[in-house]
Amino acid sequence: MTTALYGTPTGVDLTLRAFRRYPDRIAFAWDGGSLSYGGALAMIGRMQAAMAAAGLRHGDRMALLSANRADAWCAGVAAQALGLVITWLHPIGSLDDHLEVLEDAGIEALVIDAANYRDRGGELAARHPGLKTVFTIGPANYGMDLLAAAEQAGEASPKSLIGQDDYGSLAYTGGTTGKSKGALRRHASWTAVTTSILGNFELPRTPRYLAVAPITHVAGTKVLPTLMLGGTVYLQKGFDAGRVLETIQRERINMALLVPTMIYVLLDHPALDSTDLSSLELLMYGASPMSPSRLVEGLERIGPVFSQLYGQTEGYPLTVLRKADHDKASSERFASCGHPVADVEIRLLDDELSEVPTGEAGEICARGPQVMEQYWKRPDQTAETLKGGWLHTGDIARADERGYLYIVDRKKDMIVTGGFNVFPREVEDVLTSHPGVAMVAVIGVPDQKWGEAVTALVVPRSGAAPDAAELIQLVKNRKGAAQAPKRVEFVDALPLTAVGKVDKKVLRARYWAGQQRLVG
Repeated sequence: MTTALYGTPTGVDLTLRAFRRYPDRIAFAWDGGSLSYGGALAMIGRMQAAMAAAGLRHGDRMALLSANRADAWCAGVAAQALGLVITWLHPIGSLDDHLEVLEDAGIEALVIDAANYRDRGGELAARHPGLKTVFTIGPANYGMDLLAAAEQAGEASPKSLIGQDDYGSLAYTGGTTGKSKGALRRHASWTAVTTSILGNFELPRTPRYLAVAPITHVAGTKVLPTLMLGGTVYLQKGFDAGRVLETIQRERINMALLVPTMIYVLLDHPALDSTDLSSLELLMYGASPMSPSRLVEGLERIGPVFSQLYGQTEGYPLTVLRKADHDKASSERFASCGHPVADVEIRLLDDELSEVPTGEAGEICARGPQVMEQYWKRPDQTAETLKGGWLHTGDIARADERGYLYIVDRKKDMIVTGGFNVFPREVEDVLTSHPGVAMVAVIGVPDQKWGEAVTALVVPRSGAAPDAAELIQLVKNRKGAAQAPKRVEFVDALPLTAVGKVDKKVLRARYWAGQQRLVG
């Protein structure tokens, strides 16, 4: 008996299988163009041949920087089929961020979307000494045009030269709690991600998937499941609420993934109520919590199509709050991140790795095939994050008697004020229930009396002027005086990370310069 008997296909195998199964269907569509399944298969084969001719070999590490483009996605598949380990650079990352990733990952090959990142690609190529190969998608004044090289390679059938135990990706975390880290995965792990999405996410039978967020990150995890079901991925470069609404109506989109901040903009868009959204079957949201009051608004104005996804770079997916759980008659469940997916084990553990009783707060810890293997070149952080054989997410949650999880906050975001522990998420949920509040972030700021003073940074809704004293009293009434903000500041906008989360590091830096936080 051998382990090969119980092996699984890789994501590359699944991709090629899907493209061969539906050759005449449209795999990708975008403004002004489309690519069939058969066309994508041929493109991957030619790109793989061009990469091999350039001297790239199994085990080399490649970074890719691109907007939402079908040919760039195919380049990633071609590289993985050849045996390369790929890293997607975040499309809105800074030059320093990108250089840090190239250096940390030891990147040897680079693929640049020349239409959107020509100048950035030139800077990276000039400043990262470890590069031996630079490809551009489209012409540029540096590197080799991958599309031209692929055409010169002629017809070439793509071949998967990898196995499930080969390393396939090095994905960097969002860096919301410190320096970004590379999560290393084998191909078997990505297969588990794909099958978990297919099995747990209530995808339409034939998806018409609108990809607005970068497919280089979590939005990209829905591309292969869409293709395996014979659907079409509609690509957009950047989020524009009006264009999203137009596309849903025109293309009869039935599935999309948005972060909560995008959904808030849709809800505030004047064209929402006049747009035909009847084709929409599934609107997934994640990356950060959604205001329960705005979720009720979304159900009323968009429909019963919402599904919350929870996970992180190190392990995804972990939980799902399904469409049926978004019941306005049981709106208290809107604060939940859902129930564990079928193929992962989750426990809430305390600092001694003991499971906490039902209803008490503990850290969400998970294990399953979709969990990363390690942080790249960070053995100490790997040991801490995977302590006791569990992925420690850093999220603190409570579980109810039915097993639904309610995240109270990030472990490092907890505020210690006057000897009490305050979880900002719980305060934020109360404040966003006020009709005059669009968004809010709650942080602790240094205070001689309290140690940390609970402070709310509030973005008012357009045309509204909420009263600070009224907001403070609202929290007192709902949560008690210890959790009520000591101060409310009104701001025009909140800083966001590259993945759409409120960047509390930036908010705290203004108050904590030169001082040491007790938590995080």
